[in-house]
Amino acid sequence: MKKLLIFLIGWSIMLSGQTFDKKINSYLDKGYFAKAEKRIHQLIGSGELTESQVWDLKAQINLMNRIRLDFNKNLEDILPAIKKYYPNITREQLEEWEASGALECMMIDGEKKYFANAVPNLFRIDPEARAVKKAKDYPEMDSLDKTLNRIIPQMVREARETGKNLLSPVRMRLNYTMKLKPDVIPAGEIVRCWMPYPREGHNRQTDIKLISTSHQEYVIADNSHLQRSIYMEGMTEEGKATVFNVVFEITTRPEVYLLKEEEIKPYDKTSPLYQEFTAERETHIRFTPEIKTLSGLIVGDETHPLRIARKIFKYISVNYPWASALEYSTIPNIPSYVIRNNSGDCGQVTLLLLTLCRYNGIPARWQSGWMLHPGDVNLHDWGELYFEGVGWVPVDQSFGRRTFEDPDMEFFFLGGIDPYRLIVNDDYSTPLYPAKTWLRSETVDFQRGEMEWRGGNLYFNLWDRDMKVEYLESEE
Repeated sequence: MKKLLIFLIGWSIMLSGQTFDKKINSYLDKGYFAKAEKRIHQLIGSGELTESQVWDLKAQINLMNRIRLDFNKNLEDILPAIKKYYPNITREQLEEWEASGALECMMIDGEKKYFANAVPNLFRIDPEARAVKKAKDYPEMDSLDKTLNRIIPQMVREARETGKNLLSPVRMRLNYTMKLKPDVIPAGEIVRCWMPYPREGHNRQTDIKLISTSHQEYVIADNSHLQRSIYMEGMTEEGKATVFNVVFEITTRPEVYLLKEEEIKPYDKTSPLYQEFTAERETHIRFTPEIKTLSGLIVGDETHPLRIARKIFKYISVNYPWASALEYSTIPNIPSYVIRNNSGDCGQVTLLLLTLCRYNGIPARWQSGWMLHPGDVNLHDWGELYFEGVGWVPVDQSFGRRTFEDPDMEFFFLGGIDPYRLIVNDDYSTPLYPAKTWLRSETVDFQRGEMEWRGGNLYFNLWDRDMKVEYLESEE
């Protein structure tokens, strides 16, 4: 492998939606993006700003553009899909949904704009709308639920019969492609590309083997990087897509802990592990007043860590249904967003779970990558909780409680996880290697990958991705 020499200038910013300029902040608060952008260009053009301030203001323009992409629908765009289920929909009903957050919208430059997935989310979030859609469509159980209902009993039985936490392995070959669209940037330019790569050091993810790459020169971040990547560079050609590809194999296993209250010991609250993983984290793990209020509602006077965790896990499962997410880079605090909107995708509810657990003295940390279930390959986020006397155990909040009478199966995803996972990240918002010059497309997670060139970041709408999985016979 040849070494790539890269010269970079980098800065860090806190993506709080605020800048050093009060006038820009006022425009942002009111949704006046065009005025904010005009003010930014005026300040940059003054020549009086530091290099870091210029970078931060350009990043703010980038974030506004991302929000515009997310909120790209007008009322006339969304009404036909709503009228399929509510043919006599009224303005009052729409406003009620908007006020509750079920029909997500915001004012941008004086115009009400709706989230691109506002209508599908409406029928996921609002209980009445969900019931109306279900009665009309008679939906069948989706393929993922069918898979989970089949494999969860198998995994629980194997764990009981063997007494083991690591169960039967699965071998998979993963083929991932990132393709920059033709003529997005001029021909002859260098595109920098970071692709997800599996983390080492996990008993349930072993025997990682790189099979091929699209480019002879590449850099694999060492395992000290908690968001792990394989990095390549390619040159653009006129009229052609710029393609990056990696193929690798992994062996994965289910990890299952059939948790019992009596196995869990009191925490050593002086240990570095306890202090690190019960602390607040920048941006998204914050013990805000709404987190404290919600914790009081859920936990009450409960003191046993497993019972606390199960209460939190159950409450989120019941009260915050899955819904399509805004881009994380545009959300100042993700758990607050979930609480306010009464919904969240996998990463959003995971961050809410982690925050509530940490606030209640249960060590918790992030984990993410891909879900690789046959027929349901996708990006996915989950986490881990630490119980003294047991250790770190997996928890998948968005897969939630299952409809089994057996409590080990009902709460399978609080202490257990299936083998169809790729672990890429053991934390969120950590630096990539080699370092990016420009603001990342995804500032929290790293699952899709990142691209940039000397002229700026290349956002998700400028390139396509493709994930393929081949299920191989186990070597055991």
